[in-house]
This record gives sequence, structure tokens and C-alpha cells, in this order.
Amino acid sequence: MDARPASVFPLVTARVLAHEFTYLVPVEVAIGAIVRVRLGGRRVRGVVTELDVTPPPGIELSAIEEVVGRLPVALVELALWLAGYYGSTPGRALALVAPAMPRRRGERAHPLEREALIAERAPENLTESQQRSVGRIVQSLDGGGGLFLLYGATGSGKTEVYLQACAAALARGRGAIVLVPEISLTPQTLGRFRQRFGEEIAVLHSRLSEAERRDERERIGSGEARVVIGARSAVFAPVFDLGLIVCDEEHDSSFKQESDPRYDARTVAVKRAALEGAVAVFGSATPRPESWQALERLELGGRIGGALPPVKVVDMRRERGFPLSSPLIDELEAVSKAGAKAILLLNRRGLTPALHCRSCGETLRCPSCDVALVLHAGAGLRCHHCGYTEPEPELCPACGSPELSRIGAGTQKLERELAKRFPELELIRLDADTAARPGALAEALARFAATDRAVLLGTQMIAKGHHFPGVALAAVVDADAGLSQPDFRAEERTFQLLTQLAGRSGRDAPGRVLIQTFQPDSECVRFAARHDVEGFLAAELERRRELDYPPFRHIVRIVASGPEQGQTIRLLEEIKGGIPGEELIGPAPLLRLRGRHRAQLVAKTARPRRIASAAAQLLRAAAPAMRRADLSAVVDVDPQGF
Repeated sequence: MDARPASVFPLVTARVLAHEFTYLVPVEVAIGAIVRVRLGGRRVRGVVTELDVTPPPGIELSAIEEVVGRLPVALVELALWLAGYYGSTPGRALALVAPAMPRRRGERAHPLEREALIAERAPENLTESQQRSVGRIVQSLDGGGGLFLLYGATGSGKTEVYLQACAAALARGRGAIVLVPEISLTPQTLGRFRQRFGEEIAVLHSRLSEAERRDERERIGSGEARVVIGARSAVFAPVFDLGLIVCDEEHDSSFKQESDPRYDARTVAVKRAALEGAVAVFGSATPRPESWQALERLELGGRIGGALPPVKVVDMRRERGFPLSSPLIDELEAVSKAGAKAILLLNRRGLTPALHCRSCGETLRCPSCDVALVLHAGAGLRCHHCGYTEPEPELCPACGSPELSRIGAGTQKLERELAKRFPELELIRLDADTAARPGALAEALARFAATDRAVLLGTQMIAKGHHFPGVALAAVVDADAGLSQPDFRAEERTFQLLTQLAGRSGRDAPGRVLIQTFQPDSECVRFAARHDVEGFLAAELERRRELDYPPFRHIVRIVASGPEQGQTIRLLEEIKGGIPGEELIGPAPLLRLRGRHRAQLVAKTARPRRIASAAAQLLRAAAPAMRRADLSAVVDVDPQGF
């Protein structure tokens, strides 16, 4: 057999093995081949990244065992770039584009993924602004690619622009990827794409079984499915000759991966589009400041067929009732009389966020995490980070006092208050607790769509991309919940949440919006009450310019965790000393989580890749000592939360 030496990156997670190895491969093997090799007595998969390399001197090369798949060359380049940019390892990054998916014996694709489709629905008549947007995207498809922000109010017709842009890519023999924040939260979007493109649609998301994922990837790789819809990992779908990437609801923080490699699918989409000469379109009614600053804008304007609903701000400093103010009660009574629907957002689950002793001042906290325990109806106290639970005590465990107060309100308390005041309304609660059972989320949304005189109440998941008829009222029960977070994005996220929820009301008939807040003069509330996205972004960008925050600088965060705080601090001091020429803030302690102490280094920089790559190299060198000390560390470029 004719063979030649090639570089192969093994798909392993260990940092000490984060480099290429040389193997003999058959001459017909190309870059991007997924192969099985022997490595240290184990059989592992790897990816061929370079051919005809010079083998290490004095080493007898082993041959690969078999070729088990192939990847587009652009995906290999993308993964290697990602490893460097996000301070990860090539093996972990390549595993994103070449996931292991063994077929289970006898397992078949889920019937919901092969359901009968409503008959290849005709394109809608476009407004003038939609026509301009589609025309500009098509022009860039034919001109080697481009990056765009598709900006327009909820109901302004962004999805139809995506559909026609995908059709244009397909007409040119190219593929498309459509990213959504969470596939289970956008059933209408998925349905419209299926109606338009039928069996050319593939769906990729975390709830598919291994066999279902493998089936979908095979359909994509073979060219049978040319349009891929999925959550953030779908940005790595093996689409050959990719022409278009759409990132819907681009403001959503769930596009950021929270485990190594901590990639941002929006940033990866930009890089992949550049590598493949594709067009990337980022759409939102409330764009990120980063996108507003950097991208060419395609503006759709206001809602098609009507104006956005008026917004009333309720100053809770003048109200006695929480979570239900007098104006909110009045609005709900009007909804009940009209036989209409309401959506109520309270971004805290559980019954009450904390138990506090009035005698000694103690707040009941998790023994493994430095956070307050949340009281849940019928389930006692629970930690939302590690899952620790304990019964609700009758006496303060610190001083024995019976003076325990329930501080604040969560979705369960709101549900109880509504049930007492409005027994005639059907209540549908949607949060992480109620949506945990498979199928529960779809059932809740279908129930709300089909029911008159109903209230959908829940956390931020109810504000994500749902289009329900008959919604006369959208209310934010506590607009201040996110403003207290120690994060420079707190104002931005609160504004986005308020504005997105406001867009759920009055889509087919006049509607109303109500915002309850103890801070009615905060900028995000004032701009949201006017539906003034552009005004908010202008003010936010000016604030960030003064403070050197994104998009004017990147944030790089290195977080270490271990059994003792002193060890994490010392590790980060060593890393800080190994990255000269950069201003690193810290190390500083963080809240303890899951029994482990944490600390962080933070940099504001114009060179994020330099810091991330240097940190990754230092962590690779320190890996054996870290393993012995039970220490771990992650590099996070442009984190979405602190």
C-alpha cells in the first residue's frame, strides 16, 4: 500500500496531548479525513490536518487503522482557529466538528423529525424594506460573502427574509445554516422552514438521540439536506459549499458555550463565513451593541400591519402589592372580561428567592455554594447551582428564632397569587422546573396557543420568539431582577428582555404592555417604555466607550477552581507572570460553587487571541501538577456573564 506521512490531531481532551502526531496514511486520504489510530495503547479517533509532513527523526511511524469519515477542509481550519482564539486544545475543538456518534443497534430516527410536512408554502409578498434586505444579501452571495445585521421590530418580517435568503443560496447550489437560541423555544420558526423547504431541512440540537444526530449529519454530509436548523453547535454542521449562515435572535446569550471550548457561535459564524466566502446574517429586534457597531445594517422598520403596543411603567415604590400591583390587577381583569390572553414575565423560579432570619440576620445558604437557597413549593430549599436540597426549617438554624421571612417572589408565588385572584383564568407556568419533563415545553406552548382566557407566566424563556394570537397584555412583574447583577451587560440584558416581551403583545389586535419596577428612571426602563432601541444602543455604546468595554475592547477571563482558595490564587499568579505586556486584573476570589473555591484573572484587551493562546500554553505545561493538586482552569474569551 502506498502511504505518506500526515499530521493527525487525536480527539482527546487532555492538554498534555494537545499537539499533532505523525502517522502513515494511504495516498488517497485527504485533509479532513476522520481516522482511527493507536495512541498510547488506546484506539482513538483523530483528524488529518496536514499531508506530506516531515516525520520526527528516529521514530518508526505507525499507520492509521481506518478512515471513518470526512470533514470539509473549511471546518478543519475553523476548528484549529477556534482552539487558538478561545485558548482550548485542537482535540477539543476538532471534536466539535467531528462528534462521536455511534449508531445504537435497532434505534431509529424519532418520528417527530420525519413527520409529514405541510405542502413546499409560497413565499410571502415582501415589503419594500424586506425586498431591499433580500436584494443586498443576494448581491453578497454572488459577490464573495458579507456580514449583515437584520434589524427590525418584532413582527417586522425577519423570518421571511431568512427564508428567501436560504432559497437564493439553494438556487445557487449552496447550503445554509440557521441558528436559533434554543430549538425547543422556536417551534414556529422551525415549522415555517419545514413548510418552505420540506425534506431539504435537517435539524440538529441536544435533545436528539445519538442515532438521530448521526442520521441528520449523514443527510447533511451527503447533500440530501441543504438547510440546517439548530442551536449553537449547528454552526459546525458539515455543510459542503456553505453559502449562508443566519443567526436569529442574535442578542441571546445562549449562543455562548459554557464549557471548554467556550466558543461564541456568533463569532464562529463570522469566521466560518469568511473561510467559505459565505454571507452571515444576524437578526434581532434588540441587537447587541457589538453587532450594532460592527455590522452593515439592513433595517426593516416597525411591525408589519400595525404599531407596537403602548407601554405603561408602574412605580412599585408607590404600590403596596407585590408581585401584583393595582394596575396589573386591573389589566388582568380586562383580559379576563375580554376572553383574551396575557403573558407575565418573572425571571426567578421557585416560591421565594431567599429565607432570612429577622432576629440574627442570617440568610439560609447552600453548604457547597456561596449562594442563597431558593424555596420551592412542596420541595423545600434548593440550590440552583449544585442541586443541594433540604427541608424548609421552622426555626432559624443559626439562632433558633421562629422569625424566618420569605424574601421576594418567584414564579411559583406568582402562580399562587394569580390562582387566588383570578380562578377563571387558566394558568400555564413555564420555567426550568415545569419544562424539565420531555415534551412538557411543547405541551405548555400548545395549550396556551389553543386556550382563551389564559395566562402564560414564567421566566425569560417565555420572551423568546413566540408568536401567539390573542395576546392582549404582556407584563414584566419585576424589571429590576437583572439590574442588580454585577455584570456590565446588566442594563443591556434588561432592556432586551423588556423589549422582547413587549413584542409578544398585540400582534393581531391592539395590545398593552406593563412594566413593574422600583427603578422607573433607569435608562433601560425609560428606553424600553418608548420602544427606543436606537436611543438605548447609542447611550450604551457611549458608556462602554468610556469604560473600555466591548465592542471597544475584548474581555478575557481565566477562572481557576480547586479545593483551597490559596491554590487557585497561586495558579493564577503564575499564569499572570507568564503573560508579559498585558494588563491583567487580579487574581480575585469568586463565589464558591459545588464545593470548590474559585478565583479569576480578567483582561480588557485588543488582542484576545494572544492572551488566550498564552494562557492555554501555560496551562498545558502546568497540567500534571494541576492534576495532582485537583486544580482546574478555563479560558473564557468574551464571557457572557460574571
